[in-house]
Amino acid sequence: MYIAQEESFGPVMVISKFKDGDVDGVLRRANTTEYGLASGVFTKDISKALYISEKLEAGTVFINTYNKTDVAAPFGGFKQSGFGKDLGKLFPPSVISHLIVQMNEKNH
Repeated sequence: MYIAQEESFGPVMVISKFKDGDVDGVLRRANTTEYGLASGVFTKDISKALYISEKLEAGTVFINTYNKTDVAAPFGGFKQSGFGKDLGKLFPPSVISHLIVQMNEKNH
């Protein structure tokens, strides 16, 4: 599906079906794209969401929310979505090697 492989900007969300329990298949599909700016995981199982967020090749992973960012958090993507992290006051860029995970406050 073209829209799931491109880096679209604007009010676009791709929702795709997957077989129940096929988390690794979902991760393969998500990481096959050449982009990795941000992604979102919606689930009641926070352990599963954290597992997925660790495996996703994306600069930011939102859990049960989307596009709610902290201006103090570094911003950037993986692959063709950017090189390293920009901005943010939490950590110097040399410390950031993976991703930022944003969770909905209701999940704490």
